[in-house]
Amino acid sequence: MTYTENLPSEFKNQLSCFGLFDVIVVGGGPAGIAAAVTASECGRSVLLIERLGFCGGAAVAGLSGTICGLYMTVEDPQKRTPEQIIFGFAERFRDALYREGGLTEPQVYGNTWVATHDCAKYKKVATNMLRAANITVLYHTQMIDVIAEDDELKGMVLHTKSGFTSVYAKKVIDASGDADVVYKMGLKTSKGNNGVIQNPTMMFKVGNVHMEKYLAYWGENTISPPKVVSMLEAHDDLLRKKVWLFPTVNPGELLVNATKITGFDKRALDVTDPVDHTEAEQFSIYQAEAFFNFMKANVPGCEDSYFIDYATEVGVRQTRTIDGMATLKNDDVINKRKFNDGIVKTSWPIELHYGAKPKTEWLVNDYYEVPFHTLVPKVGKNIIVAGRCLSSEHEALASCRVTAQCFEYGRAAALAADIAISEEKPFQMIEGTHIAQLMKNN
Repeated sequence: MTYTENLPSEFKNQLSCFGLFDVIVVGGGPAGIAAAVTASECGRSVLLIERLGFCGGAAVAGLSGTICGLYMTVEDPQKRTPEQIIFGFAERFRDALYREGGLTEPQVYGNTWVATHDCAKYKKVATNMLRAANITVLYHTQMIDVIAEDDELKGMVLHTKSGFTSVYAKKVIDASGDADVVYKMGLKTSKGNNGVIQNPTMMFKVGNVHMEKYLAYWGENTISPPKVVSMLEAHDDLLRKKVWLFPTVNPGELLVNATKITGFDKRALDVTDPVDHTEAEQFSIYQAEAFFNFMKANVPGCEDSYFIDYATEVGVRQTRTIDGMATLKNDDVINKRKFNDGIVKTSWPIELHYGAKPKTEWLVNDYYEVPFHTLVPKVGKNIIVAGRCLSSEHEALASCRVTAQCFEYGRAAALAADIAISEEKPFQMIEGTHIAQLMKNN
């Protein structure tokens, strides 16, 4: 069976073949960038498909704006020096971004640290890496259907500004964030806690902040101090009661993470539903405006600030999760479990954004590891995922989904694709310990 029956017959006859690649990467977020560059550097021909006109995913389009997950979580970061625990491709990108002048020094975030990046510099660093690796990139291109025989993925149908085309690959890395390729294949996916997923958010930037006055009031911790939380709790129109404000590399500029996006009727939204996704974008504009007005009225240093811009789109924390050969359990995170086939460490907290009150559970002075086979669907040939759609329980995903780890998922997926091609074996048969060792060696 070939999964193209949803395509109108007049389009099937017009399909041209764009080409055959060793590896196709769907999605140009942190996981997709790392996957594409790593696969190319393994000597593979690579096509990267991205629906927008730039790479960066939620880190840029969603303006999430920080590299999270690089550092160990500790009891009192203001008395400690940041201890970096993630290296590999994440460090390679971090270093390039820093050298480009697009990344701050580590900033205190609760019990850990983050570094805030400039989105324009992020786009440039990603472009530099992709071009240096001679990767074929198609922007403004969407994967709309798969070409498969039973559970074996052969290629995909793409939609471009010039119409429909087909493309074929030996292996596909689904770095869409939403498991779009896995879903189109008809393979099993799930969503959150019995369908309840984390709230999206709308990030925005504010300029002309008097930073000295602002920092004297707010403090060095980027998470809102208790006095601000108390004020927010008195405002019914502001749905988020704990907010995060990050000074950026630009003078007088703050990156603001302060919105909670619901429907206009206060229902939880599922952004894989186009109606909900549209409503999220609309509702977010009013929430961002309301918090900006709160800042100007209540936060010293922000009196003369101005609104720079919203993110290109709402930031999505969670949608589909694959049914993987291994699943990262909530228990694995809480108990800081290590695995023989662990591909990346993380000390990032469980940071759950849904319901009346968000949940944060810090993992202090330790880390857990994510097993390789959380990236591999139980069923489906030639397909592996990278990014937040890995196989994970709901609360575990609220920790393992962040940027530094997504870079490393992409690298692990690409190393696995290289082995799968060389040894002519399915992803399900690859030894996770082999990938884990390669991750440590590179």
